[in-house]
Amino acid sequence: MSIPSRLSNYLQQHGTRYELCMHPHSRSSAETARSAHVPPSQLAKAVMLEDQHGCVIAVLPADKSVMPHEVAELLGRQELRLVKEPRLGELLDGCEPGAVPPVGMAWGMETVVDDELEQRELVYLECGDHESLLRLTQEQFHALMHGARWGRIGRAPMH
Repeated sequence: MSIPSRLSNYLQQHGTRYELCMHPHSRSSAETARSAHVPPSQLAKAVMLEDQHGCVIAVLPADKSVMPHEVAELLGRQELRLVKEPRLGELLDGCEPGAVPPVGMAWGMETVVDDELEQRELVYLECGDHESLLRLTQEQFHALMHGARWGRIGRAPMH
């Protein structure tokens, strides 16, 4: 699958340079990191949250879990909840279900990025399917996320 047109246009408009990396089909961000031979801490996964005011994309390392309360607090919202997977396809035209690109701005959605991604030399992004990633340097990623909010929104998953 090619990069969804909204994402492709957004990357082009912002002059984002990236490398496209293909990997075997995967069903989760942890599996993507393994199959693409990428450290989970460098894979920026997107989690879509919503409330009555609309949707928000939370971007965090694949080895972290999102803290919806922290995202809500950062944005001055009451309570955010996870968007159910069937609805993701409706909201993100051109993307396969469950393959949410962490560039919500391309779809006009507010985007919040976890501070931990600021410390990564390389950042990999899902790009709308389950078989390819965008590889960006820290400078490219930071430029792409211009306009997003940053904060501590992730934590190690509880087992």
